[in-house]
Order: sequence, then C-alpha cells, then structure tokens
Amino acid sequence: MDLETVMQELEALGKERTKKMYMANGAREPLFGVATGAMKPIAKKIRINQELAEELYATGNYDAMYFAGIIADPKAMTASDYDRWMDGAYFYMLSDYVVAVTLAESDIAQEVADKWISSGEELRMSAGWSCYCWLLGNRKDTEFSESKMSDMLDMVENKIHDSPERTKSAMNNFVYTMGISYLPLHEKALETARAVGQVEIRRENKKSSLLNPFESIQKELDKGRLGFKRKYVRC
Repeated sequence: MDLETVMQELEALGKERTKKMYMANGAREPLFGVATGAMKPIAKKIRINQELAEELYATGNYDAMYFAGIIADPKAMTASDYDRWMDGAYFYMLSDYVVAVTLAESDIAQEVADKWISSGEELRMSAGWSCYCWLLGNRKDTEFSESKMSDMLDMVENKIHDSPERTKSAMNNFVYTMGISYLPLHEKALETARAVGQVEIRRENKKSSLLNPFESIQKELDKGRLGFKRKYVRC
C-alpha cells in the first residue's frame, strides 16, 4: 500500500464524534477522527514498513501520525529520527502514545528517554517519563539499573509539583508503574507516592484534575496485579 491509499482508507474510517474528542484533547487539523481499533485491519495488511511510516508521520495529519507509530520499525530508527518525530509531536497524544511507545520497542530507549527527561521541554520530558512507563510495564526488571530507578523516584518526589502539566502527569504515571511493575523498588515507589500526595493537573478551559499515585497503586495491588507486565508495548 502506498501513502495515498492509506490516507484514503484512514479518511473513510473517520468519525466526526471521534474527531471532536481528539480535538478536545489537543489534536488539530488536519485529522479524520479514526478510532485506534479501526486501524488494525490496515495495519495487518501492511505490517512493518518504516518508509511508509515516515511518509505518514510527515503529513502532519494526526491519524496518519498515529498510524505511523503502529507500522514503524522501532529498531531501524536512530536517536535523531526519534528527535525529529518529537519535533512533530505537538501534543501529548503524539509525544506519549506514539513517539514514546515506538521508542520503547527500540534498543536505544533508555538513552534517548534520559536525554528528553533532562531537556527542560514539557513534551520531551513527558515522552521520556512515559517511555519508562512503557518499558517498565513490558521488560524484565533485570534490564534496569536499580540505583538509577531509585534516583528517578527521588527526582519525581523533588520536582513533580513544579513541573509543567504534561510532565507532571507522566511523572505520576512513572511512580504508579514503578509501584506495580518494578518489584525491586515496589516499597520505595509506595513511599514516594505517599510523599508526593495529590498531584494537580491544570488544563486550559477545563477543570483541574487531581491524581493520587498512592491510591492508584493501592487499587491495583488490591486486584493482585503486583508484578504485572504487558506482553506487547504497541497494540
């Protein structure tokens, strides 16, 4: 399938209601409003195609950019490729659910995510922390340095309340994921969550939302999900 055919197929799957929902979350034109599940049949036909993924991502169309993440070859992408994709990720659904997810399946994931976390840019930091969430929820605990993860929990405790909104949200998810999916520091993640307390996320033209990492971890523990790992990162 070529770019034009994929764009036509995506357009045919677009729904006005889905489009409005995406736009309410920060997506902007051009976009069709395609539910992510509806993309699966096209993805099955294409499988992995990095060249096509690059063409789709470059369109700036939200649905095409999302679909690019599904068919991309994460291990074929370099650090500068990921940086370029981040440059085009103009809101969190792209930074955290397309770029960070794709990065999480690469061999350079931690190295790139570390660079983004220290960048000082809201969405890059958000993508970096989110990437670690995807990694921790999927890879073996032995793939991570316990002292480094411990330092990252300290960083969250010290900086979360002064961080930009999307970064705050991703840091909150990091503590939650550490508490469930990374057994060596499960107790420390609980302590950090307790110390952090409620996290207020302010959103433009919307009511603030309050996150409580300690309560979120506790709910999952009550369901017996300690040590949970997902089989795949990408859908």
